[in-house]
Amino acid sequence: MKVVKACVMAVAVIMAAAFGLLVIVVTGGKFDAEAIPGAHGGLKGAPSEFQPWILKASQACKHPELTPALLAAQIWEESKFSTSRDTISYADARGPSQFVPGTWTVYGRDDDGNGKVDPFDVGDAVMSQGRYMCEMIGDAKTSGYHPDVHEYCSGDQTICQVQGLALGGYNAGWGAVIDAHGIPNNNQSRGYVRDILKNQRDYEGPAGLSGSGLNVSGTGSGPDALRKAGGRLGTPYAYGGGGPEGPSTGFCDGNAGYRGGICIASSTTGFDCSSLVQYAYWPKTQLPRTADEQYNATSHHPVARADLQPGDLMFWAHGGVGAMYHVAMYAGDGKVLHAPRTGKTVELVPLATAMPSEDYRGATRL
Repeated sequence: MKVVKACVMAVAVIMAAAFGLLVIVVTGGKFDAEAIPGAHGGLKGAPSEFQPWILKASQACKHPELTPALLAAQIWEESKFSTSRDTISYADARGPSQFVPGTWTVYGRDDDGNGKVDPFDVGDAVMSQGRYMCEMIGDAKTSGYHPDVHEYCSGDQTICQVQGLALGGYNAGWGAVIDAHGIPNNNQSRGYVRDILKNQRDYEGPAGLSGSGLNVSGTGSGPDALRKAGGRLGTPYAYGGGGPEGPSTGFCDGNAGYRGGICIASSTTGFDCSSLVQYAYWPKTQLPRTADEQYNATSHHPVARADLQPGDLMFWAHGGVGAMYHVAMYAGDGKVLHAPRTGKTVELVPLATAMPSEDYRGATRL
């Protein structure tokens, strides 16, 4: 008998139900800057969970000096790409982009659409960082200040000067830039600017989401859900973890959540399979928690495999009968983005290798 580990519901009293491994089918090709009007260059080396948001934040700014590489190097300097809710500095700066509460009140928005404006959410943090940096770059370009940054940056010195001033403003406030008539004159700010300008070259790469294959076009709930879920590439798998508000720690149930005989789900912040699809569609469509429940909630609108459209849900059950253990969101071109199992992360793989073909049950449309 073939055994496929199942995803879990968040409610322990119904753990005996059949749970679904989430898979999101994603289009092939590159999600690249060349395909995005106004994008400002390529990106490599950033964690896949951050990549789409970095590209989007760069694209949203009218100033080409705000490159994806600059944003990535800045996030590394701020938090080392941490997604932990313990990422809080001595100055109460929070999240991967390290916003203090007062600044977050001005720039923070619910960019990932999960109903919260949260500096710990990757999408919210990176897009807000982009808004703040874009404003700082605009101020830098009209400031008339021309700091010497040749030791920090070997590229175009005019661009580096603008970037350096903007980084100084992000770090210490634009008032400190005005007082210094340039990069704030303190060791912390100067080290911050120096490190980011130097390190940004490590993130400069060909336009695109390196290695992701994510290219979601179109509008509507299906494509929007795919884009939202794609923002969680690289997020750890956590059995029992995740939900409408994003990743969370999971639990072990005596059968799943273990690796090498050790329960790691309870110390891992992430998604299990069906929680990721629930998160992807929330709050516009409030799907239930498990693959089986999601099938029951949408089975009134079946879709033939030949007629699949982006965002349609695909389901698998053992032998194609009984309770669903797997749910997917179709986006074409034979690739899937999924949270496969304990010890892995949300990743892209070919559809043919995601689930046994004989277990395919059918598809539905929301």
